Amino acid sequence: MIEGILIGLKTVIIPTNLLLVVVGCFAGSIIGMLPGLGPISAIALLIPITYNYNPASALILMAGIYYGAVFGGSTSSILINAPGISGTVATAFDGYPLAQKGHPGKALAIAAYSSFSGGTIAAVFLLIAAPALAKVSLSFQSADYFALMILGMTAVSAFASKGSFLKAALMTIFGIMLSTVGTDLTAGVQRFTFGLMDLSDGISFVLLAMATFALSEALISALKSQDVSEKIREAIKGKMSSLKLSRKEVKEIAPTIGRSSVIGFLVGVLPGAGATIASFLAYGIERNLAKGKDKLEFGKGSLKGLAAPETANNAASSGSFVPLLTLGIPGSGTTAIILGALLSYGIQPGPRLFVDHPSLFWSVIISMYLGNIILLIINLPLIPYISKILALPKKLLVPFIIFFSLIGVYFVSFNTFDIFMMVFIASIAVALRFLGFPMPPMLLGFILGGMMEDNLRRALAINRGSLSFLWQRPITLVILIITLLFLLKPLFDTLKSKGFKMKSDG
Repeated sequence: MIEGILIGLKTVIIPTNLLLVVVGCFAGSIIGMLPGLGPISAIALLIPITYNYNPASALILMAGIYYGAVFGGSTSSILINAPGISGTVATAFDGYPLAQKGHPGKALAIAAYSSFSGGTIAAVFLLIAAPALAKVSLSFQSADYFALMILGMTAVSAFASKGSFLKAALMTIFGIMLSTVGTDLTAGVQRFTFGLMDLSDGISFVLLAMATFALSEALISALKSQDVSEKIREAIKGKMSSLKLSRKEVKEIAPTIGRSSVIGFLVGVLPGAGATIASFLAYGIERNLAKGKDKLEFGKGSLKGLAAPETANNAASSGSFVPLLTLGIPGSGTTAIILGALLSYGIQPGPRLFVDHPSLFWSVIISMYLGNIILLIINLPLIPYISKILALPKKLLVPFIIFFSLIGVYFVSFNTFDIFMMVFIASIAVALRFLGFPMPPMLLGFILGGMMEDNLRRALAINRGSLSFLWQRPITLVILIITLLFLLKPLFDTLKSKGFKMKSDG
């Protein structure tokens, strides 16, 4: 571990990489504040730019944007009750009421301190847990990888709202279907290209990611008549209150931060869970643990109610890198984008990453320590000034996103067909989003589909076409059993809720 830390430090302290940490954190903070944009769209927009850097530098930049966005997403939640990202929805429950009471500065300070603590504690856990998981997973074979890909597919339940699991599952299948477009490298034949040579290499991940997130988000924003910039300008006109916390307030939120850091990291490690689930879970646990007046304060400006989700969502964003780096399974929608970016660099995340690319592996972990310190330095003194970016009018923001989406895809391939393809996919994505179909499961299916097919073919070749590989190895069997339990969970939840309803009606 000591050797790994030194390798990571050696990579991160390069001036270019240090600058990328700062740029990523600053850009992430701003992106997190802008309602609706989010780290997924931002990272998708930046992927073409990162091709100019080596994989370690690119991953440092993308990781900085990710946890920077989660760190900064609390600003709009607290000031205007408009969460910048889904992971800060729970922050608004008590952050906004606290700001309405005349303490916006204190609310933003608590969010900043909690985010810093959660991110830093999670980075320590990441330092300890990631190498241990990497050692265990070095024994993985093709059959185990195939089972892991199937397990990763079941993460769709995390992207589905209540009663929408089927929609999420359908989007995952749609993503798998899109991953089959192109030339089958094994058989050397074209699949689902409709005779178009432009599709012979398949659909570009960058194109799909930017079309379904960045461009579709801009189009949806343009279709909406409401522009919240006026409301935002009114909210940030007044002078910020004191950012200082009393010793009593620090003692009050310290245990909450400790508990929420552990909860957030553990939830983040689960493939597909992410910061949103972690923040809601931490908030719910703290509310249940509270007694008397403290419990009544929740929803009315509780310090614990603000600290819990802010700690957990940052801890989860760090924790989500454990399955990404050690198993090659994205721990959230954003890490699904990062996974696709790494594959486009020729890097295969998984058990061999720790051995084959130690500088990349350790530099990301070390950069998180520096990143959290930088985020605290950036956010606290600049809160009154950064928040003014929230007032950016929609008529400026939307064209900016559309321009960089189209130009970014064109610069990857210099093929005008990709631009038309991107607009076509974005139009479909807009329609699907209005119908309540989530986009992350589709991207998850697209990314894992190709990997799943390759590992299935290798496993079948080793076993001469027999499916016995599914139960021959204990680790494969265990993963598939866990997968089955994940798949059956939504069904059990539905039956349980219906049974409870029938009982209450009786």
